[in-house]
Amino acid sequence: MDNRGLSTVVEKLLSMGLVLLYIGLLSTTLYGGTVPAYQSAVGAELGERTLAEATARVEQAVPPDARVVSATVRVDIPATIGGSGYSVLTDGDALVLDHPDPSIGGRTRPVVPDRVTELRGSWESGSPTVVTVAGTRGNVTVTLEDDR
Repeated sequence: MDNRGLSTVVEKLLSMGLVLLYIGLLSTTLYGGTVPAYQSAVGAELGERTLAEATARVEQAVPPDARVVSATVRVDIPATIGGSGYSVLTDGDALVLDHPDPSIGGRTRPVVPDRVTELRGSWESGSPTVVTVAGTRGNVTVTLEDDR
């Protein structure tokens, strides 16, 4: 009895099984650890850059010393970070990025003149945002608003 034809079939099945096992292990390794870690790092970096850009735009919105101040500046922020919506809030004299992922976020304090007495408001991602500056020479209010 000649069984050489069966050995070829078994060899091919074993080869396919090893290839599928290799692909399965590689996919599990990448999607189970490497890719999510990379996505989290990218999200944290984008959050930091978004907060830095928002802080810079708030600082630029305050005009030089003037008797009466009234200005509105559009600020572009990403619609999502890490696939989720977020908000930029004021907390006293600081801006805070609030995100559902605890590894994404931050807090920064804009450098504004002493005549800025109040920083208030918030931005929600996904909607047009502006900084409104209003007041008089010694009493200026900076407000973060959704431009609707």
